[in-house]
Amino acid sequence: MVVHQHRRRPGRAGRTACAVGLALAVAALSGCGGDAAAGDDRPADDPAAAVRAAADTLAKTGSARARTAMEMATGGTRVTIRGEGGVDFKSRMGQLLVMLPDDAKGKAEHRPITELLVPGALYMKNRGAGVPDDKWVRVDTTALADGNLVTGGATDPMAAAELLRGAQDVTYVGETEVAGTKVRHYRGTTDIARAAAAASPAVKGSLEAAAKGFSKDAVPFDAYLDAEGRLRKVCHRFTYVNNGVIDVSSTTLLYGFGTPVTVVLPAEGDIYAGKIAD
Repeated sequence: MVVHQHRRRPGRAGRTACAVGLALAVAALSGCGGDAAAGDDRPADDPAAAVRAAADTLAKTGSARARTAMEMATGGTRVTIRGEGGVDFKSRMGQLLVMLPDDAKGKAEHRPITELLVPGALYMKNRGAGVPDDKWVRVDTTALADGNLVTGGATDPMAAAELLRGAQDVTYVGETEVAGTKVRHYRGTTDIARAAAAASPAVKGSLEAAAKGFSKDAVPFDAYLDAEGRLRKVCHRFTYVNNGVIDVSSTTLLYGFGTPVTVVLPAEGDIYAGKIAD
């Protein structure tokens, strides 16, 4: 089973958020949380404000390389997926190569999926499920019940940062390191609806869809900011209902700030308009 498109249903339809879910996911970049450096209990000035400003700081920074990891668990089954690529936070565009998990025998069941991230849409190539190899699939992320926070198998790094605009009950955990860089670790919850209300126009529609689609607005997170306030790593923990409770841990790691990112959208004739198999 691979990524499926979903049409939003009335109400808080968290249950429809991602049939994709169990198709995509992969060891989470050293995981969520993590302890602060020993003995470092220095308070930070207004931790919530520091976290909420992360998206604006990234937009000023420009671009970055990104690694993503998503782990989904339900009924004793655990599925993981990872991705790698780059994001231009100014143009609000990015590209990821999403790698699906191997089968039980360790054999790759599906070629990596190329994903193009643009305001309000997700483009996928090597989608499978009856889509020709040379065609792309375009998904309207504002029509997905989860706003593509989970559906694509990788939380859009731009959305991951914008989601922090709804941060509340934030505490400063302490200083630690991410990929050799000293960072400040913050922990709290973010409210999807509040984040959507404060989000930039490029992401607002998708987060508004997520606010209606998830069964719970509150999303626990761990965020790591460097000395310049740039988001280096963030882990969100989502919960939704789809024939049972599904827990999702989504981690985004940002590095290589300033690395140029070029995204070329497919021509209209290269976008598949036929039926996609379940």
